[in-house]
Amino acid sequence: MTIIFDDRRLGEKPWEIQRVKRSYPEGNRPLFSLLQILIKKNSAKKVPYFDKIRVLQSITQFASQETSIMARMYYDTDANLDLLANKTIAIIGYGSQGHAHALNLKDSGMNVVVGLYPGSKSAAKATDAGLTVHPVDKAAAAADFIMILLPDEVQKTIYKEQIEPNLSEGNVLAFAHGFNIHFGQVVPPANVDVVMVAPKGPGHLVRRTYEQGEGVPSLFAVYQDASGQARDRAMAYAKGIGGTRAGILETTFREETETDLFGEQVVLCGGLSALIKAGFETLVDAGYQPELAYFECLHEVKLIVDLIVEGGLAKMRDSISNTAEYGDLTRGPRIVTDQTRAEMRKILSEIQSGQFAREFVLENQSGKPGFTSMRRQEAEHPIEEVGKDLRAMFSWLKKQA
Repeated sequence: MTIIFDDRRLGEKPWEIQRVKRSYPEGNRPLFSLLQILIKKNSAKKVPYFDKIRVLQSITQFASQETSIMARMYYDTDANLDLLANKTIAIIGYGSQGHAHALNLKDSGMNVVVGLYPGSKSAAKATDAGLTVHPVDKAAAAADFIMILLPDEVQKTIYKEQIEPNLSEGNVLAFAHGFNIHFGQVVPPANVDVVMVAPKGPGHLVRRTYEQGEGVPSLFAVYQDASGQARDRAMAYAKGIGGTRAGILETTFREETETDLFGEQVVLCGGLSALIKAGFETLVDAGYQPELAYFECLHEVKLIVDLIVEGGLAKMRDSISNTAEYGDLTRGPRIVTDQTRAEMRKILSEIQSGQFAREFVLENQSGKPGFTSMRRQEAEHPIEEVGKDLRAMFSWLKKQA
């Protein structure tokens, strides 16, 4: 991975600061290239004394700042799909992501098989779509490139029992999320490539945009490069599913796993769900109609999020009323307080330390008693009943169903 850094140095004039872009291989960033102090002996200006220790501390601090990293996106011309020609790609699982990956790769001219457990309801769907379906162990044995698209909690067992015994030297083992590799649930042999290709969108969107000649931005990473071609193979796979049409970004298994879990827990799922419910409960407890509370705190979330996705917070604020924008800027910070930020950092620490992963793994090993109870309680929340009744009245939703 090549990272472009925005280095700062003194220019030709004694105290003129310049910015220069330099590219270094990851992990090989020369420390003192960050700050070059060019002092002209014959300068008309007096050069102040620099304490060497303080200068070194400043350079070290600057070197640790990751905010200067400029990410690079890769596109169709950067990836070579020929690397997967005459190879068999096994898609293990045929759910939201599985069906999209399999069909997109098939339409890209790849030889694709689908691995499913005997009796899977998805087998008929895959067969009807023109795909060859095998039991997981046979699909793995027949494949050169194996993409595991199963729920995180079942990957370890399926891998250990049906995939690992059928791996061959030179195979590629791929994932769309780094959880099981990063937290040591799946430990691959040293003679296979281990990569990740993770579309940043649900499977139906990955498929629909591909059919429209577009794609969904994706992440890719290499955990283990046994062949010397792991990175190129991952990029080729990303091209096969349409990712390079939109752009793919290189990351690591650790970075993808930890940021993905953090985003889900703090913002996208956990944070947003808790905020919606708290707003709904506050209005209802104050005597307002539950239906109005639903509209204000849940229904309109999509309208706001669509604007943010299209043009960031700036477009959203440009599209709402001045009253709404003023309320956003003056009241929003009172919701996300220093205590909230401290809790965010605590959650991130739990992810980084493996505490969350351990908790999740043990919960599933014990039969999901707590998980099942929490699901039941959430399904019984008043906002669900109100929403169900209201959505049944939406004619536009009926047309989409």
